[in-house]
Amino acid sequence: VQLVESGGGLVQPGGSLRLSCAASGFTFSISALSWARQAPGKGLEWVSGIYPDGSTYYSDSVKGRFTISRDNGKNTIYLQMSSLKPEDTAVYHCAMGGGSGSYYRPGSWAQGTQVTVSS
Repeated sequence: VQLVESGGGLVQPGGSLRLSCAASGFTFSISALSWARQAPGKGLEWVSGIYPDGSTYYSDSVKGRFTISRDNGKNTIYLQMSSLKPEDTAVYHCAMGGGSGSYYRPGSWAQGTQVTVSS
């Protein structure tokens, strides 16, 4: 299993970014996937999940601002982030599993994409 995140960067408060996660090594179309994040000095926080049927779930902290989506033809999930706040600053990871209590990442959490929200 490989999950490769991209799309992070520096953005001003109120701005937007779209993250991508390219997946391989498993049957993408029947798999639930999630985005999680780790802010400096804090633990992993589940952000959003998407299931094979397209159903989506969000943490309260991002609901209404972030949108998760998937493209089964490209084996990729996305996280469209809008109205970004400084507290959204974190390393963002994609993971297997779609729920806040069931996500996991085979191998290491070392890779991810940095999102910094600052003026």
